[in-house]
Amino acid sequence: MKLVIYICLLVQVACAQPKGTGTAGLLTGAEQQELYLPLLKGKKVGLMGNQTSVVGSEHLVDVLLRNGVDLKFAFAPEHGFRGNIERGEKVSNDIDKKTGLPLYSLYGKNKKADSVVASVDIILFDLQDVGARFYTYIASMHQVMQLCADHGKKMIVLDRPNPNGDQVDGPVRKDDRFKSNVSFHKIAMIHGLTVGELAQMINGEGWLKAGRKCDLDVIKVKNWDHSTPYQLPVIPSPSLPNYVSVRLYMSLCLFEATDISVGRGTDWPFQVLGYPDPVFGNFTFTPTKKPGMSDHVEQQGNLCYGLDLRQADAIKEKFSLKYLLDFYRKFPDKKKFFARPEFFNKLAGNAELQEQIKSGLSESQIRASWKPELDAYKQMRKKYLLYTDFE
Repeated sequence: MKLVIYICLLVQVACAQPKGTGTAGLLTGAEQQELYLPLLKGKKVGLMGNQTSVVGSEHLVDVLLRNGVDLKFAFAPEHGFRGNIERGEKVSNDIDKKTGLPLYSLYGKNKKADSVVASVDIILFDLQDVGARFYTYIASMHQVMQLCADHGKKMIVLDRPNPNGDQVDGPVRKDDRFKSNVSFHKIAMIHGLTVGELAQMINGEGWLKAGRKCDLDVIKVKNWDHSTPYQLPVIPSPSLPNYVSVRLYMSLCLFEATDISVGRGTDWPFQVLGYPDPVFGNFTFTPTKKPGMSDHVEQQGNLCYGLDLRQADAIKEKFSLKYLLDFYRKFPDKKKFFARPEFFNKLAGNAELQEQIKSGLSESQIRASWKPELDAYKQMRKKYLLYTDFE
């Protein structure tokens, strides 16, 4: 029953997507079957995918099986293969009920990962990322690259546009003290790369263990560049139901380390902000239980006061600290604002940002502190771009 409700939610949010954010003639990597199906002929194949792995209205798995590809298994990231598992929840080894395909989790550690990769010739990677360092799909991609490098297997990335690919911003992750699934790479918080471009960076910068390189092919997106807004055809996770939420997520995810509600448990996740105190604003909402958002819901059952961002101009919305700084200034007991301080540092990729906010620094002052590392990252990024940049 939960899966039926969730599928209905997918249909509803797809219909609610803003118009005018697609590109005429755009083809994702998965939609260019003539470029990768010949590479799979006579090969044993594994897949890293989820509900975003679509070819038009079809799931990539159905396309592969219909074309006679010898598909042996699929890896699933956070949120699971069909996208109906909540954030941070355990993704277990399973069987895909529709196809009978064995499923293996790569969210966390999996003892079977080495043996299943060793059993195939090629791994296809097809996940829709959203362009933030703390979105865990890129950590999963790194794991797949490492497995392929360790076992001498080819990996083919079926690239997709980055819906936030028109910006590079935020602090660059510092040392490995802050490394986690939400801050896996030493890249800017808003990294400005497609997964194909990032895969090239991982290889090129030598970030795989033991100095290994992944045998990598990228099937590029056709008719897209970094200046082009992109409407996701399928939501990447339950809490990002539309284009507005995907754009605001860049700025609002840092609230995940506080007890401020970002709208989980409402119909507007990552489109509203609030806390049970009228000081935060006149707009009110009460988080409850929703499909895909029933656990880990901040302020569940509490009337929250705050901001209604549902009408934000999504295309113009870019990463900013303004919401975080505003709520911190208004928070009555500032010692309790960073409810999970260590997690905040992992999201930020450093320990400085939290202290800068506590010290009352302005956004411009904070930005000045990360500028040298960000400028260096921007130069490095240019080496791996597959598409015309936004500047």
